Amino acid sequence: MIAISGTTSGPELLVELDRAAPEPLHRQLANGLRDAIRTGRLAPATRLPSTRVLAADLGVSRRLVVDAYSQLAAEGFLLSTHGSGTRVATVDAPSTREDATEPAKQFDIDFAPGSPDLGSFPRHAWLRALRQGLAEIESQAFGYVAPQGLISARIALADYLRRTRGVLADPQHIVLCSGATQAVALLASTLAGQTVAMEDPGFWLHRMVLRHNGIEPVPVPVDDDGLDVDALAASGATTVLATPAHQSPTGVVLSAARRTAMVQWARADHLVIEDDYDAEYRYDRPPVGALQGIAPDRVVYIGSTSKTLAPGLRIGWMVLPAHLVGPVTLSKGLADTGSSVMDQIAFAKLLASGGYDRHLRQMRRRYLTRRNALLRALARYLPEATVLGAAAGVHLTIRFPDGFPIGELIDRAARRRVRVEPLAPCYAAPDTAPPGLMLGYANLTESQIDTGVQELARAMR
Repeated sequence: MIAISGTTSGPELLVELDRAAPEPLHRQLANGLRDAIRTGRLAPATRLPSTRVLAADLGVSRRLVVDAYSQLAAEGFLLSTHGSGTRVATVDAPSTREDATEPAKQFDIDFAPGSPDLGSFPRHAWLRALRQGLAEIESQAFGYVAPQGLISARIALADYLRRTRGVLADPQHIVLCSGATQAVALLASTLAGQTVAMEDPGFWLHRMVLRHNGIEPVPVPVDDDGLDVDALAASGATTVLATPAHQSPTGVVLSAARRTAMVQWARADHLVIEDDYDAEYRYDRPPVGALQGIAPDRVVYIGSTSKTLAPGLRIGWMVLPAHLVGPVTLSKGLADTGSSVMDQIAFAKLLASGGYDRHLRQMRRRYLTRRNALLRALARYLPEATVLGAAAGVHLTIRFPDGFPIGELIDRAARRRVRVEPLAPCYAAPDTAPPGLMLGYANLTESQIDTGVQELARAMR
């Protein structure tokens, strides 16, 4: 028999009793609890159900449970204290908890790109938004909702994107998803069989996602003006995945002339997938508006909270042309039936209350200070490095002279407990990539940034 709580107080406990077995029930109970403690399934200090509650759950007499508890207390497996109940004692037993032993920290300074300041996640604002949202939402929202997402979240997001990015966002054309990576995967499954181009260099993970979905992306070169639209037109691609506002990874911004050319290319029965991954962070001037606002019927707009709040939230969105809403929504429904309702509730409230805007204003000031600290450190300690791209985002890319042993530098830096990532994986042909690094600065303090660059310089020497 397995215990199923028939009460409303006390913790539940999984215990199996076999009334057909020759072994007495009180001994089965004692053996089951003892094994659970030895294997770590019941951790030290865990409070057990009262004898009355467990007896009711198991359908046995209270005296049977009292006897089993008394036996285990005499053996040192349980501690019984008047007023605080019965708890598991500390015994020498292997733990099965995944977090029992945390791995040793491998790096003291981590320049990995793509992460915001995780310590600045607005915990209190998020909890407040969740509480307010839960107080207002109808209970039916906790069921299986439309794969597109809660309408309240899509309305709040549409308003935000119109205000800040110039996106022509109809809530009915928005699909909420688990980050930009899932957005690319859903689009890839929808566009199967088409020729898709991608910036070269471009975000390596999106290239892998396309390949995983049976699409080998056609590389299109990037220069100081962004993606080469003439090369795109000559590639024969019908769709392109691009980062116009802040090219990933080089950081360049698509020039005005090429923005116009790309829109013209899209209007010739082509499709642009616009990954607006960190456009909220432009430090020297207002960010350029989204391409989608110029050609909403030929551009898919992708965004997420991974650079603004935290990648662990897994909140992303697509603003789709009308003809793709149905197919992409179907793909989303088949993938996971819809994203977390709780996160949608909190995010919608954070957007509507202005809390999201306040958080972004604060982070822009902080990231600008850290970017400037990185620029100063590079100029002082690594003058050989050339900084690429605009003053934007949460990372910057540096290039070294041709022939520079970038792999050796990365290995030496790791031995000094400093993590840096090479530029090469972002290229369709990594072996042809110039020597360079992507340096994320948002999740580091100014002191860590300065120390990290000094260590890189020492590793070079």
